[in-house]
Amino acid sequence: MSPAFGAMEVEHYSKGVLLEPFVHQVGGHSCVLRFNDKTICKPLIQREHQFYETLPTEMRKFTPQYEGVVSVSFEEDEDGNLCLIAYPLNGDHDNLENLDNSDCEPKSKLLRWTNKKTMLLENEKISKEWVRQHRKEEKMKSHKLEEEFEWLKKSEVLYYTVEKKGNVSSQFKHHNPWSMKCHQQQLQRMKENAKHRNQYKFILLENLTSRYEVPCVLDLKMGTRQHGDDASEEKKANQIRKCQQSTSAVIGVRVCGMQVYQAGTGQLMFMNKYHGRKLSVQGFKEALYQFFHNGKYLRRELFESVLKKLTELKSVLEKQESYRFYSSSLLIIYDGKERQEVAVDSDPEDLEDLSEESSDESAGAYAYKPTASTVDVRMIDFAHTTCKYYGEDSVVHEGQDTGYVFGLQNLIDIIKEIRDESSE
Repeated sequence: MSPAFGAMEVEHYSKGVLLEPFVHQVGGHSCVLRFNDKTICKPLIQREHQFYETLPTEMRKFTPQYEGVVSVSFEEDEDGNLCLIAYPLNGDHDNLENLDNSDCEPKSKLLRWTNKKTMLLENEKISKEWVRQHRKEEKMKSHKLEEEFEWLKKSEVLYYTVEKKGNVSSQFKHHNPWSMKCHQQQLQRMKENAKHRNQYKFILLENLTSRYEVPCVLDLKMGTRQHGDDASEEKKANQIRKCQQSTSAVIGVRVCGMQVYQAGTGQLMFMNKYHGRKLSVQGFKEALYQFFHNGKYLRRELFESVLKKLTELKSVLEKQESYRFYSSSLLIIYDGKERQEVAVDSDPEDLEDLSEESSDESAGAYAYKPTASTVDVRMIDFAHTTCKYYGEDSVVHEGQDTGYVFGLQNLIDIIKEIRDESSE
């Protein structure tokens, strides 16, 4: 990046970047927000921040890339709607040159309510009556969306039929119930604390879904224990109960969330953590099968890649002395939109048509497009992680995180079962 271009990006960013819901969040209670196409952000928790800053080298390929810290505040419009805005931390401008901010939405562009009323009334071609009617229609639409959202929140497993026209991935924006719920709750928390606090620190992380046209995401809660060493007795008892009543206690892993594009039916399927907790071991296996099934057939070509990465991760974690990854999750991600196969002797014009056909606005900005067999496996959520290198921790563990490794081995075994049974 040239110094001049970096300076322009820093100036652009310093004016504020509007944060939007991250539409591919399928689990967790902490709100994840979109900073730009390649970067997400979430509230900074000191323990998680410490983990990313002291991450062992061999684990980096299995976690999102850490990209720094921003200051987040919010503004309120005349109707009481809140909007989260990210700014660079004081004195942190030098680090911004390492961020690609070219696709950030500037605050000035998106906070359109600031001068909206004035601009409309100054335009002689638009009458006050039209303005009143327009605002009335907007409120009606908003009310309808709220009703739809309340229905979505009550659905543990939701199927949404994708419109054949338009971009499939863009339709996640309005129909991922978990992302909507987390965003709404984060705004509400910040609104309630508005009198006491209006500045929050958020960490910036790599957007693991950015390379995929239609990301299929599985969020797995790993380990036989979920409570941190610093948990209250009430929290501890609650987390133990959740483990005992789910597959966590039996196989060390449970479904925390899922989104899958099913090409056969043209539907997006969302499953939340409440459904995941109810699954038996057999139900967990069936959910995994469903994750790798596109509605037409099982995506068998994905198995070897995911098994290789899970086995490698298990080997890495077995060597991590003292780490405990309590309440962390494991993401498995692949592209629901398969690349069409083209014969080697295809006409060049046909190849050009196929290229245009397979590109859309969500992926067109990237030179790299994943093949059908590309699978990503990453660990996320380290708010309760502990290690002997964290000097302030009163409890120091020895050896590997046996509960997490136990869950990984069972996950590997179950995927192998699905693979073997499907080839019979």
